[in-house]
Amino acid sequence: MSDNGFLDKAKGEVKENVGKAVGDAKTQSEGIVDKAVGGVKEAFHDVSNAVEDAVDSIKKKFQD
Repeated sequence: MSDNGFLDKAKGEVKENVGKAVGDAKTQSEGIVDKAVGGVKEAFHDVSNAVEDAVDSIKKKFQD
């Protein structure tokens, strides 16, 4: 996950706004979904980093 959800959120924002502007509910809905996917990716990345940090901390305690 190189973009950590940022690109999905940005794409979703564009789609949602375009959908609103042209009155296309499907495109607007797709944008909302894309933003949600980006948010989930970001949350997963944050949790993954926290777990990795916790494991590293525990490993360090056993090495000392």
